[in-house]
Amino acid sequence: MSGANESDAVSDDLDPAPEPLFRVVRGTPTDVELAALSVVLAARTRPTDEQPETPQGPTAWAASARGGRTLPRPGRDAWRLSARH
Repeated sequence: MSGANESDAVSDDLDPAPEPLFRVVRGTPTDVELAALSVVLAARTRPTDEQPETPQGPTAWAASARGGRTLPRPGRDAWRLSARH
């Protein structure tokens, strides 16, 4: 066996370096700032198992009797009479 063959086998097994998730284009962030950014990006890209809730029917606001009322008529004491319905 030659030394060249062994080094070729080792270099074929190594994966190239993964592409970075983000890159600093301007400025010099501190280690703490980079760590905070990493946490935020990891949280945003994490898949969630929860499904958004779909409403089962009309909400209490839409189903209330308020929709069947007539609008108050303009005139004297109309604001006071509108509270009685």
